[in-house]
Amino acid sequence: MCRNLCALAMKTEKQNIVPGSLARNREEKRCTLVGMTCDVCLSATKIVSGIIGHSSAILADGIHSISDTVTDALVYAMVRLSGKGIDERYRYGRGKFETLAAFLISIILVAVALGLMHEGIKDVWAAIQGETLERPHNIALIVGIIAVIVKESLYHYTRIKGRKTDSSALKAYAWHHRADALSTAATLMGVAGAMFLGERWRVLDPIAAIAVSVLILVLAYRLGRPAIEELLEVSLPDSEKETITTIVTNVKGVKAFHNLRTRRNGNLRVVDIHVKVDGDLSVNESHDITLDIERQLGEALGEVMTNIHVEPYHGHNQCEKNGSSLNSKP
Repeated sequence: MCRNLCALAMKTEKQNIVPGSLARNREEKRCTLVGMTCDVCLSATKIVSGIIGHSSAILADGIHSISDTVTDALVYAMVRLSGKGIDERYRYGRGKFETLAAFLISIILVAVALGLMHEGIKDVWAAIQGETLERPHNIALIVGIIAVIVKESLYHYTRIKGRKTDSSALKAYAWHHRADALSTAATLMGVAGAMFLGERWRVLDPIAAIAVSVLILVLAYRLGRPAIEELLEVSLPDSEKETITTIVTNVKGVKAFHNLRTRRNGNLRVVDIHVKVDGDLSVNESHDITLDIERQLGEALGEVMTNIHVEPYHGHNQCEKNGSSLNSKP
């Protein structure tokens, strides 16, 4: 009987969080599938046009684009896992799968950047040694322009969806599209230089590739650092902690609070806090105060999981005097 009641409670708990999470997860998966479809088409188009147009740069970019489909599959898998919600094993949900996806994307970007840098340095050295490249055909230039437009459009589309869903995976995925657009733009510059400026200017291709690789490394750092911080459970930003402090302080019935601890779990903010209330309040009255805190935090921060410990207010210890001490003990 007890087991059945526990199972029913777990089912009810999942049903309470599923509607918003399901809609968000569907949007994430749809966005990822759009990117995956475009990347597959672009990869095939670049490879074919590189062969037909005698452009080793476009051909190499097409082969590199195949790795994008691996990233697409990775993001899609992580998004699917993160959308399964809370169960007996994942009591805080699966939001960290999104964070892990963002971290892995940053690693992939580092690998791509180092590969571009290596190839660029090698080609620059070859140009210094007097080696020349075959002049590309017009089809290589056309495909390169189309690829830049498509990838830049995917960047803006995915970035908007990432902000709307507050998905770290989609935000990282958007910057991956931007990195691809920059990489293709560098290739395009080399192709255009080789076609219109003469043989000695074909070195623009590897030089641009080196510059773009440095930019991609910067992007990888910007993506990887917050992902690592979240995996290490760094506290929420000071601005969000100030919001929490203001809300809790102003909730009717809260006399003081302490032991505030915060972290992120994907798009979910986790807030642990001890609040002090009048010791003569009933359990129901104290519970109503915690519900008010949860409601206001959710309205201000989005999806929030709160763990609120209620204590009687005595009015004589340090945290009760200042109402906001995070470290003093009751």
